[in-house]
Amino acid sequence: MSKLPPVEKLPLALRKNIRDEWDNKKADLEQQLSDILTVPWTVDVNPNQLYAYATDGYAKESLGSCIAGYINGAIYRLREYADNAGGEGLKELNTICHAHILTIDVDDAKRFSYCGADIHEGKLRILFAPGYLGTNIDNALDREILLKALNEAPAPASENVVALSFAARSDIRKEYEPKAEALRAQIAQILDKPDIKLNPNFEDTFAKLQEESKAKKTDLRSDWETVLGSFTRLYWEGLANQLKYQKFDEDDLLREGFHEAVETGEIAFRIVDKLKYDSYCECEVDGGILYMQCTPKTWGVNIDNAGQGLVDRL
Repeated sequence: MSKLPPVEKLPLALRKNIRDEWDNKKADLEQQLSDILTVPWTVDVNPNQLYAYATDGYAKESLGSCIAGYINGAIYRLREYADNAGGEGLKELNTICHAHILTIDVDDAKRFSYCGADIHEGKLRILFAPGYLGTNIDNALDREILLKALNEAPAPASENVVALSFAARSDIRKEYEPKAEALRAQIAQILDKPDIKLNPNFEDTFAKLQEESKAKKTDLRSDWETVLGSFTRLYWEGLANQLKYQKFDEDDLLREGFHEAVETGEIAFRIVDKLKYDSYCECEVDGGILYMQCTPKTWGVNIDNAGQGLVDRL
C-alpha cells in the first residue's frame, strides 16, 4: 500500500492549531521524552503528510492538538516502561531504537484496528490505521504493544551466535541473573565444590525452541521466550532439591563419585533430540559435564525431575 502524498497547503485555521498546539510544545515534549529515556530523543512528524489521512473530526479540525496528544500518550507509556524496566531495560530500548526518534506513520500493513507501534529503521513509530487518525491516541504504546514491538524489532546477531529476542533477554535479566550466583553457591555447598560452574546455554536453547515454535504441530508453550530465564533457573533449583533428596550433602562417597564423573566441574543445560531415561527430562554425564536435558517438545515439563536418577548416571 503506497502512502498518500502530503497535502501541499493546509487551511489557515489548521496551520494556527499546529503552530499553537504542536510546534510551540514540541521542544518541551522532546525534553520530557529525553529525560525519561535518559538519552536525547527527537520527534519527527510531518503534519502535511498526516493531514492526507485526516478524514474528519479531531484530526481534521485540530491536527496540532492530535499530534501533541499522540506524543503525550507515548510519553506516559514510556514512563511506565521506564519505571518497570529500570536502567538495563532502558538501555535495551535505546539500543533497539538506535535512531532515538519517535514518529507517527500510517499502518500500511493493517496490523492494528486503530493504533499501535513498531520499530522501523531504528525509529519508534506510532502507527494509526487508515481512516482512524486521532482514534484511541493514548493507547498506541500500551505495554503489550510496546513490548511486542521491541521483541519483533530486528536485533544484530554476532557471527555464529543467535541473537536472543528482547523478551528472552528481559526474562534472563529479571528472573535468572539476580538469582544465578546464589543458586550456584547453594549447589557448590551441597557438592562441596566451591568452583562449580553453571552453564545455562541460553543461545542454543533459544535457537532450538525457536525452530520448534515454527513447527505446524507442537506442544511447546507459546510464551516460551518470556520464560527462558526463569525456566532455566527452575532447572537449577530442581537439581539442588534432587541433590539434597539423594543425600549428596550428607554422603562423602556420593560427592566423591560426582567429582570423578563430572571432572570438568560444570553443570549445563541443553536440549537434545531424544531422551534416554525419561519421557520429559533427565540428567546425563557427557564429556565430564553434567547435563540437565530435555527435548524441544518437553521443555519446561516436570522440571523438578531432571536430576532424578543422578546416582545411577555417575
